[in-house]
Amino acid sequence: MAGEKDKIFSSKMKYAGLFDFSSFYKFSYEWITEEFGLDVVESKYVEKIKGNTKDIEFQWDCDKKISDYFMFEVSISFKVEGLEKVEVTQDGAKKSMDKARVEVKIGSSIIKDYQGKFERSGFLKLLRGIYEKWVIPSRISQYEDKLVGKSDEFLSQIKAYLDLEGKR
Repeated sequence: MAGEKDKIFSSKMKYAGLFDFSSFYKFSYEWITEEFGLDVVESKYVEKIKGNTKDIEFQWDCDKKISDYFMFEVSISFKVEGLEKVEVTQDGAKKSMDKARVEVKIGSSIIKDYQGKFERSGFLKLLRGIYEKWVIPSRISQYEDKLVGKSDEFLSQIKAYLDLEGKR
């Protein structure tokens, strides 16, 4: 993939408590694909069993073509440590839930000229510089703001989901 990649957002979220892991995974995937509109590839999934608990790590590489010139690229890594099944009593009924520590890291980039159309010659590179500096700076800023907003909202949504699940 050619083009200029600018990393514009990087953050993480931590949580420790009760939740349903499979529901959390599904919620995260659906939010990224439906609300954010990204295509997701799970590039890594590792499970390590340690006695009664397990550690899970997985990585999602996501992207979305915004136009012929711009593309969003988002990398999300999940680390779940000490995942174990526990029984909780809720409204007088026993319910099976998961207990673990969760860390989610997200890094978001915008790729300009992802097809490399302006990389073919020095003259085209010059035109690209003029195009980005004088013709489309507001569009670049608009796309960057959108990517930062959606990335931050994803972390807020999964944090709120985990907090809500733990209180049920």
